Amino acid sequence: MQKSTNADTSAETPSSTRQGTGAVQMRIKNANSHSDRLSQTKSMILTDVGKVTEPISRHRRNHSQHVLKDVIPPLEQLMVEKEGYLQKAKIADGGKKLRKNWSTSWIVLSNRKIEFYKESKQQALPNMKTGHKPETVDLCGAHIEWTKEKSSRKNVFQITTASGNEFLLQSDIDFIILDWFHAIKNAIDRLPKNPSSLPRNLELFKIQRSSSTELLSHYDSDIKEQKPEHRKSLMFRLHHSASDTSDKNRVKSRLKKFITRRPSLKTLQEKGLIKDQIFGSHLHTVCERENSTVPRFVKQCIEAVEKRGLDVDGIYRVSGNLATIQKLRFIVNQEEKLNLDDSQWEDIHVVTGALKMFFRELPEPLFPYSFFERFVEAIKKQDNNTRIETVKSLVQKLPPPNRDTMKVLFGHLTKIVAKASKNLMSTQSLGIVFGPTLLRAEHETGNMAIHMVYQNQIAELMLSEYSKIFGSEED
Repeated sequence: MQKSTNADTSAETPSSTRQGTGAVQMRIKNANSHSDRLSQTKSMILTDVGKVTEPISRHRRNHSQHVLKDVIPPLEQLMVEKEGYLQKAKIADGGKKLRKNWSTSWIVLSNRKIEFYKESKQQALPNMKTGHKPETVDLCGAHIEWTKEKSSRKNVFQITTASGNEFLLQSDIDFIILDWFHAIKNAIDRLPKNPSSLPRNLELFKIQRSSSTELLSHYDSDIKEQKPEHRKSLMFRLHHSASDTSDKNRVKSRLKKFITRRPSLKTLQEKGLIKDQIFGSHLHTVCERENSTVPRFVKQCIEAVEKRGLDVDGIYRVSGNLATIQKLRFIVNQEEKLNLDDSQWEDIHVVTGALKMFFRELPEPLFPYSFFERFVEAIKKQDNNTRIETVKSLVQKLPPPNRDTMKVLFGHLTKIVAKASKNLMSTQSLGIVFGPTLLRAEHETGNMAIHMVYQNQIAELMLSEYSKIFGSEED
């Protein structure tokens, strides 16, 4: 059957054409690989007698991508820093709180963003082609921190983006979650705090991803040959228009000028339009502003707890309503008159939760970073008296705001321990609660579990030996 078909074809085809066809068939027979055969079969287009033409791309968009590949290398593909499986929960979207649902995600960390996939990236590629894009987190201006309040799981840290999205990431394996925390933190630290100050070349790659055809207009004049209706729909989809006369560009230009001319944060603070916040500020800054060595808010919380919370079961261990705590935090930051005896703060766990949050959000913990290793070395000493004297000496060397606030706080916690028969909060329990909150290393290295043991032991020693450590100091 094949021979008769060839015969019929040769009868209708001129000899020169048969020679050309024969040459192409010889090339296919001599191909060494399946891919060669495929590519040669696709390129076998006969237009003139005996002439094999070059393959013609059906879509100009494909052509533009090939050109851009030579002009601008795909940097983002070369900057994937880490990937693997973690537990993920999104708890806020644009500042709006979401219900926490944990799920396993394949995390891909690149130079300036994180992508969340339901499965490994290679397995997810077919779904991506059908429109299922991964969830992306822009790390520019983001904040990362360990958190124990947001989940009962261990080894949880939170990422908060500049747009108000919040994510929790977790793994039960210590070294894995530590490695991820440092990788993401380093990526954030390398990026500018203000997304508008991105390097020019990164913006260029961002444009390239949104539309390679638009960039090609700078390098390939053939773009003008596109059909008007195609070009119109393309322009509608683009984030960056090539036309300086378009309405979109004029609006963007005006917005850019407005943003660049806006007053600085310092200027707004000097004019009283923006007030310095209490939560998230350095301890010495808050104390200087209040002309004190112990923040007013800390004193107010302690006074409220000692007034109506010493006998409460699980004081400082039981969490208060997070929404109410955030409301209290907002009022304090706005420097509104605070009355903790008000009925809306009736739940004493809200007050204790806000106090713990204040210490947790300090940019530098109550035990300064420069003292962390020295306190750890002190707690390792075998002789108890030597241990106490070393810790006492370190406390006396602390800056006044840290030393005095520490004295007030631990003095208050000794009153909690004195009522342990009713509130069930022992020295060990309070050490577990406050150790990681008040002490942490600037750069987490080694085993987190071992660090946590030392943190708890230091807090316990400060409580159990309070009179010896602080007794000789003047109030």
